[in-house]
Order: sequence, then structure tokens, then C-alpha cells
Amino acid sequence: MQRYSEIYPIEKIISAATYLTAGGVGFIWLIIAAIMKKTVRPFLMYHILQSIFLSILFFLIKIFAEFVIMILLKIPFVSYVTSMAVYPLISPIPLLFNLSVIQLGSTALILYLTITSFMGYYSYIPWVSDIIKGNSQQ
Repeated sequence: MQRYSEIYPIEKIISAATYLTAGGVGFIWLIIAAIMKKTVRPFLMYHILQSIFLSILFFLIKIFAEFVIMILLKIPFVSYVTSMAVYPLISPIPLLFNLSVIQLGSTALILYLTITSFMGYYSYIPWVSDIIKGNSQQ
């Protein structure tokens, strides 16, 4: 994680809010900046692009996983194994705030990204941050 001192407080707030809204606040900020003909600084652009990319990635993974599980549940013996493997991942666990393992992991990731961006750091997620850094430098 890198931190730079020239980051304005509004950039920290917008970058944290964009993770909490699945990229919505950042997308609106990009539209406002385009209308006002302002440039978005690299720190904020990095976090906006990363939050939008992660939101799209989560959505695509969810759709693909549902499709694969739907197909596997149609096969007689495989359906039993699939349901036994998937159930612990998607069922709420009372000791973990009634979140499933998948929900807990994604919530922890969003909180990590929100807190680090609010602190003024370039948070790093393997593979995802590399793609975003490559696109934001061009």
C-alpha cells in the first residue's frame, strides 16, 4: 500500500463512499467531473475504477456460479455432492452475524478497501489492482 500526502480529504471521502455503494458514488463523481470539465486525480480515479471493476466482477462471478450450480443440480449423484458442498458456503452462520461465509468474505474485503482508501492508501488486491493500475496509468 502506498500513501501520498497530497490527497485531499474530499478524495478520501469519495473513494471510501464509492466502495460502500458498489461504485455508484464514484460513477456520479466521474459524470460531474466530465460535465464541469475537471480532471479526476489519480488516487480517486484508481479507487473509482477498482470499485466499479470489483462490482462487475462480483456480479459476473455470481451469475456464472448460479449457472454452474443449476446445471450440476440436474445430474443425479452430482446434485447431492454439489448441494453438500455449496450449502455451508451460502447458509447463514449465527455466530458470524448471520452472514454466510461468502457474505462475510465479501464484506471484509469491502471494509478493508473502504478503510484503506479513507486513510489515503492505494489498497492492493492481487490481479485486480494490477489491472486497474495498468489502465489508470495510460
